[in-house]
Amino acid sequence: MARVYEYDVFISYQRAGNTVPPWVRNHFYPRLTELLDDQLDHDVRIFFDENVTGGAKWPVELQNALRRTRVLVPVCSPKYFLSEWCMAEWHSMARREELVSRTAATRRHSLIYPVIFCDSRNFPDYAHERQMRDFRSWAFPYAHFQESQAYLDFHREMMQFAEELTELIEAAPQWRPDWPVTTPGAERPRPSHLPRF
Repeated sequence: MARVYEYDVFISYQRAGNTVPPWVRNHFYPRLTELLDDQLDHDVRIFFDENVTGGAKWPVELQNALRRTRVLVPVCSPKYFLSEWCMAEWHSMARREELVSRTAATRRHSLIYPVIFCDSRNFPDYAHERQMRDFRSWAFPYAHFQESQAYLDFHREMMQFAEELTELIEAAPQWRPDWPVTTPGAERPRPSHLPRF
């Protein structure tokens, strides 16, 4: 395992559904990659789960990536906060923030910068305590959204987001091998639907 950070950003999102995953894939991830790469003095590295190679051990891959990431970017929708995987990612990074704030004599490090995809009224209180970037006006998952006039506004908003995210990346604490990372417990086997003899 690498002894330093490998990723600048870990994109955390609800992987089920017909809107959030294609929006992240078609618009958010590619623009963020391009714009952050313009801001940083090194080649940007973003962990996006669709780039995980086939045959990888999923929980181990996520744990290793999260431990070696500077900043978490959750793409928030009401169902995000119902996903055990998303909550494990969020709370792992929140625990890191707490660990750093106890040992640092300087200002508190912010390692989670959420973006709003939809309906922030139903987010938990701890999410509302954070500064969030609102992308509800541009939450169109369709590829042809890139051909619209509104896409220029989305691009401008992404530029501002990338600038702010760059500051968080550059202020991330020095990497430690003991960063806390959790994953949901193993799912119980589903009961068999076969008749018992």
